[in-house]
Amino acid sequence: MTEAKTGDTVAIDYTVTNSAGQVVGGTEGQGPQVIELGGAQIFPQIEAALTGMQVGGEQEVTIASENAFGPRREDMVIDIPRANLPADAQPQPGQVLTAQQENGQQMQLTITEVKEDAVTADANHPLAGEDLTFAVKLVEIKQAA
Repeated sequence: MTEAKTGDTVAIDYTVTNSAGQVVGGTEGQGPQVIELGGAQIFPQIEAALTGMQVGGEQEVTIASENAFGPRREDMVIDIPRANLPADAQPQPGQVLTAQQENGQQMQLTITEVKEDAVTADANHPLAGEDLTFAVKLVEIKQAA
C-alpha cells in the first residue's frame, strides 16, 4: 500500500480535545481537511504522524501548549475604556472585537467582562495554555507529481 510522504496532498479527518477531554475542534460536519505534507499547513507533529501512514491509518498526537497556541499570558488581558468603543456599541461577554495594533496588524479580542466604565478583553488565543490531543485519520493520499 502507498504511504503518505512529504509533498503529497492528503485528506484527513481529526478531532481535537483539550487536557480535560473536551472536544475543542475538528472536521466533524465539515468533511476532511486537505493539506500538503511539508507545506506547514498544520502542526509539524501532525505532519510527522501522517508521514509514512497509509489510507485508513489512525494516530493520536498530543501537542504541549507551548508548541500549540503558546502559554496563556495575563498581560494580554486588558481593560478598554468604554469611551474607546463605538458610541452605539452594546458589548457582551463572549463578543469578539477586532483591534489594530501599533504595527498595523489586526488582533482578535474576546470580551470577558462588561463593567460600567470599561470592558475587559482577552487577546489570548482561546486554546492558549491548553495541551491538545489530535485523533487523526488519513482518508486519502494524492501523490505528489
